[in-house]
Amino acid sequence: MTINQVIKILQTGGMGVMPTDTIYGLVGQALNPRTVARIYKLKHRPLDKPCIILIGDLSDLKKFQFKPTPTTLEIINQVWPGPISIIFTKTLACRLPVPLWLRKLLKQTGPLIATSANLEGEPPAQTIATAKKYFGKQVDFYFGKKRLTGKPSTLIKIRNNQILVLRD
Repeated sequence: MTINQVIKILQTGGMGVMPTDTIYGLVGQALNPRTVARIYKLKHRPLDKPCIILIGDLSDLKKFQFKPTPTTLEIINQVWPGPISIIFTKTLACRLPVPLWLRKLLKQTGPLIATSANLEGEPPAQTIATAKKYFGKQVDFYFGKKRLTGKPSTLIKIRNNQILVLRD
């Protein structure tokens, strides 16, 4: 599978497993309600538990009707791009990843919902083989070769112009 095939599948509402900037993720278009529902169902994730949204550019925040204040924007620019996800609202947490290849992909697919490649309560898949054991043929693609042993992103919230670390 090539990166261009992955992009085409994602652009048409498909979902799959691929490396993110931190770990393997189960990903699909964040603005496609069917895709989002499919990911939650496949993962057995509670609907009230938000997922991270990977964005390709700060301007993607507008697609979610989020307009950061100048102070919030200063903080964002200190931590992004990077492996830090920022909770903006009760249901919106975003991350602007470091790898250029991933940001280029996101500019072509639009923002992607991304959750660790595992069933709820299981350890995140470090290899495509493990992801296949979790999801089998229920996803549209598997992309990646290496073992990924990173950790999930740091999760922060900005409150009163201060950074609150919720997950390190």
